[in-house]
Amino acid sequence: MPLTDKISTAVLQQVRKAVVGKDVIISKVLMAMLAGGHILIEDIPGVGKTTMALAFSKAMALQYRRVQFTPDTLPGDITGFSIYNRKTDTFEYKPGAAMCNLLLADEINRTSSRTQAALLEVMEEGSITVDGQTHPTPQPFVVIATQNPAGSAGTQLLPESQLDRFMLRVTMGYPSLQNEIAILRNRRLHVPLDSVEPVAGVKDLLAMRRQAQEVYISDELYEYIARLADESRRTPQLELGISPRGVLALAAMSRSCAYLLGRDYVVPEDVQEMFFDVCGHRVVLSAQARMENANAAQVLDALLGRVKAPKLAHKRG
Repeated sequence: MPLTDKISTAVLQQVRKAVVGKDVIISKVLMAMLAGGHILIEDIPGVGKTTMALAFSKAMALQYRRVQFTPDTLPGDITGFSIYNRKTDTFEYKPGAAMCNLLLADEINRTSSRTQAALLEVMEEGSITVDGQTHPTPQPFVVIATQNPAGSAGTQLLPESQLDRFMLRVTMGYPSLQNEIAILRNRRLHVPLDSVEPVAGVKDLLAMRRQAQEVYISDELYEYIARLADESRRTPQLELGISPRGVLALAAMSRSCAYLLGRDYVVPEDVQEMFFDVCGHRVVLSAQARMENANAAQVLDALLGRVKAPKLAHKRG
């Protein structure tokens, strides 16, 4: 199976011009795009969440739109609306922000639950229904949503049903001292985002998606992924375990991980590498775990230790 290493490498190199010192996060976001999923970036303001989304849109020449969510943002701003045309005596559909390849939903947890819910259909189905008429979004369609941590002023938690729509949740974190010095130097004469150049297009992204989908997963690894999910539903520290959608997402992200690493087969380390980023936002801690001051990372890490990974006798079937 041919691997488009040059294109994916070029995209990563371009994004790194604008986002310094976050190579692992950048790679995981690209993995989610190749897996056909949506990304939730959760962190405090000012660490580069929006910049990274903009850099990807420029590097891949994607049709891009941004919505800054506020309490008065309406569902129609996302989905579009119908307006009456007196000349034709018909209602015409006026597209909303979601009619694009890459939608940046900035600070999604600052808007109302009704507006948040407007994204549910388009994220899951890749289409929008307005007044009984269904309108498909351009393909590929990716949502990169950012949110500030719960407890920040003016924010409200996303419901579990919507969190489950995001294939990946990552946290940027503060830059290291050396990376912050590099950021200061880079900003002295120009805006690094301006130096990001398009090195791929829509056709390239769709082609890479098809190739990532062809990456081989053995039956032993399918069973391993299913056992991880089953264990999450049995552990007393979790009130809500990994959903079937989460299982599918973990398999897809494991394929993308292998693909970006230049392999056409998945190994247990790919599953383990993606496990928390794919599943951490899908589980809910039990009262027992909260009383013990445990967090999702600790519970899922212990779960990984309990479920034995297969020793593959072969790499390809």
